[in-house]
Amino acid sequence: MVKTHPDWVLGFEDETWWSRLEQPNMNSWAEAERPLRLLEKALAKDDPGRKALACYGLLVRWIGSQLTWEESIWLRFVEGNPNSTLSQQFLAWCCQKLQAIGKAVLVLIWDHASWHISRATRSWIHEHNRQVKKNGQGVRILSCLLPKKSPWLNPIEPMWIHGKRRVVEPERVLAPQEIVERVCDTFGNPIEALLNVSNDVP
Repeated sequence: MVKTHPDWVLGFEDETWWSRLEQPNMNSWAEAERPLRLLEKALAKDDPGRKALACYGLLVRWIGSQLTWEESIWLRFVEGNPNSTLSQQFLAWCCQKLQAIGKAVLVLIWDHASWHISRATRSWIHEHNRQVKKNGQGVRILSCLLPKKSPWLNPIEPMWIHGKRRVVEPERVLAPQEIVERVCDTFGNPIEALLNVSNDVP
């Protein structure tokens, strides 16, 4: 479907938490006498930061000028945990970026997280699409749910795993801002303001 519509894009959406303490499973090359060891970590008593930072991600795929698939991944960290309001802000921000590059339809593929299928989110998507049709501009959202309990069908999932292995710090606890900087650098994203439920605009 997207192949026959150059102004359509596939968007695989998911959220993840970037832990400051938990270490990912990984292999590494090291000198025999100096193996890499991932030490168990704990926050200092005077550390005010959260143990993990929540992040929205959208893997965007479209047909480029050479009729081959191109892709990019867009990230936004959030204050607190994902919810319907933050999901709406993230989708609005993604639609703004898509409109800026001349796209008209986002085929949104995501799972059954409660904030994805909530009445508030479904109503927001319906109203968003109504306004796009009424105004004749913007990016329409076609929401497609993955089968339940099938994370392997979402290609953004392995990207999270590889990303966590790339940002790991064996010897110390990273500050929240360091996590954000390393993750954004890993995925080639600029650092954006945190999404917050008190924000009116993405």
